[in-house]
Amino acid sequence: MSASATPHGAVPVGSLVSAAYNAKVTHYKIKSAYGTSIFYGDIVKWADDNPNTTIAKDTGTTACTPIGIFLGCAYTDPTTKQFTPSQYFPASTAASDIVAYVASDPFIIMQMQCDGAADQDDLGKNCAVVQTAGSTDIGRSKNSVDISTVATTATLPLKIIDFIDGPDSAIGDAYTDVLVIFNSQSAFGTGGHQLLSATGIG
Repeated sequence: MSASATPHGAVPVGSLVSAAYNAKVTHYKIKSAYGTSIFYGDIVKWADDNPNTTIAKDTGTTACTPIGIFLGCAYTDPTTKQFTPSQYFPASTAASDIVAYVASDPFIIMQMQCDGAADQDDLGKNCAVVQTAGSTDIGRSKNSVDISTVATTATLPLKIIDFIDGPDSAIGDAYTDVLVIFNSQSAFGTGGHQLLSATGIG
């Protein structure tokens, strides 16, 4: 993957907490006829659609307020009337029972591809997200790490904590795969993961 641009969104691979990572997901509602497609690996957030709080795609780049990573959904198809599991949510799907599967651990570790080369000096720094329309063919996100933004800036949404160093990616490759976490700025109530934020939704 490192020799060509093949972004795949955020793939949960572990957690910073001491317990063993069990890939636990939380079920949240998506508003019927929500107008934006959400793909496996997209960052999502709680959104107040008045009167209910539901899941929406977090389209932020230099700032995000995530509840987690979208890992698929299920709903009753309005045309076939059949229960339909799906790797992505097709925009404007009208159903009253849409449920999103979300990896909502605030300390989740995610593998993402950079949109350029990352080097050792980028370890521990923060960066923005490149938002790209996902693939409707395979239902996968195409978001990536915006490596050109790497900096110490506290409000950037992702922090690089390691590199994927193996047959498919190595430090300095054209499109380096990295491990990232959500930046913890939210612990001070100023954005970041919604489960850690001092500000409520509504």
